[in-house]
Amino acid sequence: MIHLIIGNTGSGKTTYSNKLKKENKGVIFSIDKWNKTLFFPDKKENDGLEWFLERIERSESIILELISQLENSNTHSILDLGLSKLKHRQKFREFSQNNGFEIKLHFLDITKQTRLERVMSRNLEKGETFEFEVTKENFDFMENWFETPNKEELKNAVIVK
Repeated sequence: MIHLIIGNTGSGKTTYSNKLKKENKGVIFSIDKWNKTLFFPDKKENDGLEWFLERIERSESIILELISQLENSNTHSILDLGLSKLKHRQKFREFSQNNGFEIKLHFLDITKQTRLERVMSRNLEKGETFEFEVTKENFDFMENWFETPNKEELKNAVIVK
């Protein structure tokens, strides 16, 4: 089973993924951890969104290979990859469909105010799910970047309010 964890910044995707992992004995793929470990050390000040998107795309090609291995060993894959755009989510749906893998969408539909408070707290506390600071400017950018799943996408989804 492939679990797509969808929610805007601060919705609790990583916390939710960790809970799902315990329930399903799955493996989490968290793009924040990949970014922090593999890419942030090499990022230059003028590297922008396209720089990140290219690296995320490369990471996901490896992730897709690993998902296939996990599926063949009956292990759940939990994708905490941001999945902010419909097109990005469709990529994983098509991969699942083309390979005969079961997929489940989990949408964390949390208010903007709650998410902002969580992000600002996480920045200060630097707790278990902290990977890097999210500025108010980054948060606001993601508000406009994120595409809320439509009714068709949410069919048979788990919705967390």
